[in-house]
Amino acid sequence: MSFPLLTATAVLPAVGAIATAAVPAARRTAAKWLALLFTLATLALAVAVAVRFDPGGDRYQLTESHAWIAEFGVRYELGVDGIAVALIALTALLIPFIVLAGWHDADPLETGSRRWRPTQGFFALILAVEAMVILSFEATDVFLFYIFFEAMLIPMYFLIGGFGDRAHEHGEKAASTQRSYAAVKFLLYNLVGGLIMLAAVIGLYVVAGNFSLQEIAQARAAGTLDMATSTERWLFLGFFFAFAVKAPLWPLHTWLPNAMQESTAPVAVLITAVVDKVGTFAMLRFCLQLFPEASKWATPVILVLALISIIYGALLAVGQRDIKRLVAYASISHFGFIVLGIFAMTSQGQSGATLYMVNHGISTAALMLVAGFLISRRGSRLIADYGGVQKVAPVLAGTFLIGGLATLSLPGLAPFVSEFLVLVGAFTRYPAVGIVATFGIVLAALYTLVLYQRTMTGPVKPEVSAMPDLRVRELVVVAPLVVLLLFLGVYPKPVTDIVNPAVQQTLSDVHKKDPQPEVEAAK
Repeated sequence: MSFPLLTATAVLPAVGAIATAAVPAARRTAAKWLALLFTLATLALAVAVAVRFDPGGDRYQLTESHAWIAEFGVRYELGVDGIAVALIALTALLIPFIVLAGWHDADPLETGSRRWRPTQGFFALILAVEAMVILSFEATDVFLFYIFFEAMLIPMYFLIGGFGDRAHEHGEKAASTQRSYAAVKFLLYNLVGGLIMLAAVIGLYVVAGNFSLQEIAQARAAGTLDMATSTERWLFLGFFFAFAVKAPLWPLHTWLPNAMQESTAPVAVLITAVVDKVGTFAMLRFCLQLFPEASKWATPVILVLALISIIYGALLAVGQRDIKRLVAYASISHFGFIVLGIFAMTSQGQSGATLYMVNHGISTAALMLVAGFLISRRGSRLIADYGGVQKVAPVLAGTFLIGGLATLSLPGLAPFVSEFLVLVGAFTRYPAVGIVATFGIVLAALYTLVLYQRTMTGPVKPEVSAMPDLRVRELVVVAPLVVLLLFLGVYPKPVTDIVNPAVQQTLSDVHKKDPQPEVEAAK
């Protein structure tokens, strides 16, 4: 039997979570190093998955299949296509930086009386989320996917509610109330989406008789699985609703700004750069493959929702007073671009959407983590409390600028390529949609440059005059992300070579071909 590489990649961080949680309370530093070691080992396995994956081979590779709940046809089935490989690599890459950036985020607090936060629990929860996200990318059994799609909500709930941001203008009591509100809102929104999806999963089993994604998709393609049009549409809506909440897509997005505002910066990155990608990934893997006709039927409405997300998120980002809320609304706008690329139903759009997931993860991590370092120094999330930072902390300001320029998709940085592909893919099939979406780029330049101007330039405020520049640990976190933004900005081929074959197969699932350019016939 070959080595179960996919299982090992997901199980290793789960084992790390248990081991980290078991470290004695007095050995907090040992728990941190142990968690970091497990994240690096998981990254090594994710690299092995990428190396062993053959873009020109079978659609799903490194497959594993074992009986689980035989009475209901539930199997432990794993497999990865190029899209999953790219997102597993992104997850495994970002988690070590999240751990390093949050090195002191769960250290003891002093609030009147000595209060301890379980440091081991903080890092164990991060590892648990990593394990569940990776399994979600690997699962090809619909029921197995659903379990981990929902299970990741529990550790995320405790990370938001129990280890929230310490910077709050109204004191610790108000901060605790706001954290609890944000955590409950996150949980309720996603649980409602998950319950609706569960009904759709049961309905799919009633129609298909099993939960295997590959078997159902093959039966649909061969015409041996007869699914009534109305049934397919209802099932599609059940799946899509849950994924749209997770994504998050307007109008199901309102949990995200609260969750990111009240979380520590590393947990905010975990939410928007890692966990939320499961929603957009699942649209590609499950909605389009299982319900191709319903996907085409719903496309006009989804494109409108994507456009609203792009413009609405960017407009609200312009008016934000809180740095974290600004990044949250910017992410809503970016997820609108991703959904637009998926449902443009073109190879450029879907390749751009997948690349956008990767590049958005890196750029948001760079910007948010540097913002977290900034906030930890000043003790405030409010933009108005900063000014002149570039004169006292030039390296911090420089990396913040690079993260911001990546967010606005400056040419030469990684997000530009993916945003360009999404817009090209939208223009070729829906020109009006592409035109409206371009306004999101203008607004992104506005909110990013205004944020930098208000925080980093101008006279030095007394409160930031003694602010230290980035330390060695912080540079170790930020520098690789900046290098990746530059590298993928000029050479995205390593990612596109992996994802393009999977995109072509997804397009064939929905029986779509790229529109042919209209040229005048030669005389």
